[in-house]
Amino acid sequence: MNNTLTLLGLLSVEPSYGYDLKHSYDRYFGSQKPLAFGQVYATLARLIRDGLIAALGEEAGGGPGRKRYEILPAGRQSLEQWMFTPDIPSESLQSNLFAKTVVALLVDDDAERLLDIQRAQHMARMRELTRAKQSADIMRVLMLDHALFHIEADLRWIDITSARLTELKESLR
Repeated sequence: MNNTLTLLGLLSVEPSYGYDLKHSYDRYFGSQKPLAFGQVYATLARLIRDGLIAALGEEAGGGPGRKRYEILPAGRQSLEQWMFTPDIPSESLQSNLFAKTVVALLVDDDAERLLDIQRAQHMARMRELTRAKQSADIMRVLMLDHALFHIEADLRWIDITSARLTELKESLR
């Protein structure tokens, strides 16, 4: 996920402080990996440098001055371009699991065992995500569904590859 453009999107809702942006980001997107404050402020500085947002000035308080940020027309244009440019599904066709499987066959090791271990790990993660859905709000459910569907695709690949290991091994000779 592009944190820079995601923060720009949050700023397009309304002008905001860096502190509030960080918390909005974490609420919507950072449940598994919250954004660090330093990353937020470094990103805001780059967005200002690139002419996509502006600081509205500082407000005095008990600590350092607080800056409020707003999106500029160039930022809205950049955001719109990002939102409506389709993502290319899996640009890289080489996965770590695929590489491990081929290497296991090349060194004459037990590729079936490797796939069984990976299948068990995927199934455990699937059960964990399914349990998490039971008490989740709609945003979290949709995020979890996305992850579950990717795991399902991996499991299908593992099953197909297991069925074709002999053929794959022969093709590597």
